[in-house]
Amino acid sequence: MRRRRSLRDYAVLVWLLAAAVVAVAHRWVPESTWLMVHLVALGALTHSVMVWSAHFTAALLKTRDDDATRRRADVRLGVLAAGSLLVFAGVPTAQWWLVVVGATAVSAAVLWHGAVLVRDLRRALPGRFRICIRYYVAAAACLPVGAAFGATLAWGLDDRWHAAFLVAHTMTMLLGWIGLTVVGTFVTFWPTVLRTRMDDRAERLAKQVLPVLLASIGVVILGSMLGVRAVSVAGLVLYAGALIWWGRCLVAPLRAKPPREFAAASILAGAVWACVAIIATSVHVGRSDDVELASGYPMLASLWVVGFLLQLVTGALSYLLPSVIGGGPRVVRAGAAEFDRFATVRLVVINGGLIAWLTPLPSWVKVTVSVLVLAALAAFLPLMVRGIRASVAERRRAVAGVPAAEMPERRSAFTGDGLVAGVAALAIAISVGVGLDPAAAGVATVGSAAAPVAVAETGTTVRVQVAARDMRFVPASVEAQPGDRVIIELVNEDPTTVHDLLVGTVRTPRLAPGERAELDLGIVGQSMAGWCTVVGHRQMGMTFDVVVAGSPAAEAGAEPAAPQHGHQGAGDPDAELSAVVDPVAPALTPETVRRYEFRVTEVPLEVAPGVWQRRWTFNGGSVGPTLRGRVGDTFEITLINDGSMGHSIDFHASALNPTGPMRTIAPGERLTYRFTANRAGVWMYHCSTMPMSAHIAAGMHGAVIIEPEAGLPEVDREYVLVQSEVFLADAAATAEDATDLDADAVLGEHPDKVVFNGVANQYDQAPLVARTGERVRFWVLDAGPNRATSFHIVGAQFDTVYREGGYLLKEGVDPFGTTGGGAQVLALAPAEGGFVELEFPEPGRYPVVSHVMVDAERGAHGYVEVS
Repeated sequence: MRRRRSLRDYAVLVWLLAAAVVAVAHRWVPESTWLMVHLVALGALTHSVMVWSAHFTAALLKTRDDDATRRRADVRLGVLAAGSLLVFAGVPTAQWWLVVVGATAVSAAVLWHGAVLVRDLRRALPGRFRICIRYYVAAAACLPVGAAFGATLAWGLDDRWHAAFLVAHTMTMLLGWIGLTVVGTFVTFWPTVLRTRMDDRAERLAKQVLPVLLASIGVVILGSMLGVRAVSVAGLVLYAGALIWWGRCLVAPLRAKPPREFAAASILAGAVWACVAIIATSVHVGRSDDVELASGYPMLASLWVVGFLLQLVTGALSYLLPSVIGGGPRVVRAGAAEFDRFATVRLVVINGGLIAWLTPLPSWVKVTVSVLVLAALAAFLPLMVRGIRASVAERRRAVAGVPAAEMPERRSAFTGDGLVAGVAALAIAISVGVGLDPAAAGVATVGSAAAPVAVAETGTTVRVQVAARDMRFVPASVEAQPGDRVIIELVNEDPTTVHDLLVGTVRTPRLAPGERAELDLGIVGQSMAGWCTVVGHRQMGMTFDVVVAGSPAAEAGAEPAAPQHGHQGAGDPDAELSAVVDPVAPALTPETVRRYEFRVTEVPLEVAPGVWQRRWTFNGGSVGPTLRGRVGDTFEITLINDGSMGHSIDFHASALNPTGPMRTIAPGERLTYRFTANRAGVWMYHCSTMPMSAHIAAGMHGAVIIEPEAGLPEVDREYVLVQSEVFLADAAATAEDATDLDADAVLGEHPDKVVFNGVANQYDQAPLVARTGERVRFWVLDAGPNRATSFHIVGAQFDTVYREGGYLLKEGVDPFGTTGGGAQVLALAPAEGGFVELEFPEPGRYPVVSHVMVDAERGAHGYVEVS
């Protein structure tokens, strides 16, 4: 029996399992999207290419492996695995040297593999299909080039070069390393999987297109490096044209024997998605600017990874693994039976789910569909183990002379029941997503628009087309006669956020960009007012009037009056908070390229003891995470909108054109924001989507600390306090009852709470701590959106005050050299930041307040416990 080779046979299982784990835990994994893509492409696919191209080369050249050859192959696979692990560790932790070492090891393993293929090709006798091995050699030559581009990307580049190297890296790897291998393999593998005769033109066409494919990859790289997108697109089109010319040889086998097993169907689906991915990539590269190109790559990654790569590798392994174990048809049938389990359901879910995910569905629907697709893909892992075990067990029975177990006649793995089950599973997933957020998912309220008024029907239908754009309804009204039926056709022409329209008691679903809906008001007898119900949009002017002749104008669309507030004292000040925000400043780490993933979520959070509000957050916290770096460091933030409306992010620490990175993105979208910190200070970041005051007040803000290149004097303790305002629509006592902020109160500048780090009075319950003789630094940012702060610690004096990039006082010395000075407050306007330093004179409990005393009484209050 052939010696078992676990590294060869099970490494793919490990990489795919790791990708599945990251997919499940992606919210808590740094660079999760990048990691998922590369666990599949660099981990599973690259390992598979190394193993199976060597296998096919040996089969075509009729060479035999000995123990020494197998040992050397295992060493290459070990070097590949070690290099891949270093890359996987280096990119999320921004350790460039790890990435370089890992990419070098991966390149060395693949070049060694390519050299072995060249040696075998030269030693072999002349024969057919040597062109396939030449494809493998050309692919091996592409990988080090792509790896070099990838390692350069990890170094941290500006937008122009990041976009250039991103295109060069991905296309060299996908079109060169993977693409050439697939084309070379398909010459003989595709008809073998279908168990039919090969097209006589296959070898000739493969010889014709290899130079064209290599040239097209070169054109793509040249265009990306020169910054001429049209040249890169021309290279992609040339590559696609060459594939079409060669792909003619795949049609005849497909016609002769359509897929009857999971393996062939999955490979075919992967090939179709590869064509879609090339077209989509060409369009995206041609139409996007530097920032948009990077932010749109996750969508392309879903096409390449889920559509093409994963279906290719699972399909190919479903055929290969039972075949190479040996033992004849009975062994192959035993293993294939396991790989074919639930074939129809899996294929329908994967491909139907991917199509659904690419459509403008609400975010919760995309989440539930994604979970279902992940489950269908992950089902391959246990089936792979079962298939290998079934094949091995049947082979042992064959060697022992035990008759084969009686098996049913081999039939198609695809069934009508499986099709129905797959469609039903997708329908259930979509229904669950709709149930989680019915408004965003398009379930309109049912009911009449207004209290019925006794009028005679005229038989006339008034139909009006209304566009939601630029925070307005255009037109903003419709006129009708009493007894008319009014139908409003609403289309969302805003490219970045959702809108809806409520008139009376009926409303449209929340419409994603480009979506439309019809609102039937029925027979109208009186004037009515309507508005967009997305928080803040009505206050920005998104109102609509239905004007009925002879009826007084409705008042709901009028300018909102100043709100009456009764929530300032809401809640139980003695109630124990469910959580306290850690105020300790993050340590300054040594890397110079700092990568973060910010997910926008809309979740209930406690804003004061016993008071809950639905907050809009960066990464689910009461205040956004505090970032820290030095002058000269590069920050790369991936913003992912998992909310129900458009959101954005604006870093005051950056100095760049806001058009691209600060743009609003719709639910389900993402963007990459990259900047270099050029000046020191404590800087605000926030959502800049209009109405900006509402988004900031709802919790979408945080601080970035940028130290000067020379650093700051060391202190014993550092704290960060971000002051902001809370506007309550109600006094919800539980998370289940929490509602969004009161947008009218924001407009009227009537805060219910003023808070440090998102929660009123939290540092009364969990005081900050210090010891006498310690030097303590307090970083303070006023996030607003409207109120200034006067930061003060009762019973203490500051000997150092740093405000907006400069010292007002440094260890008792002012900018004019006068010594012995002190300060009592750090005064900041909204969006200003700074820090103060002091040493506490004696043990005690020192109140920390905004000395705008009404705000201290609203919750901008805490304590420092000094021991």
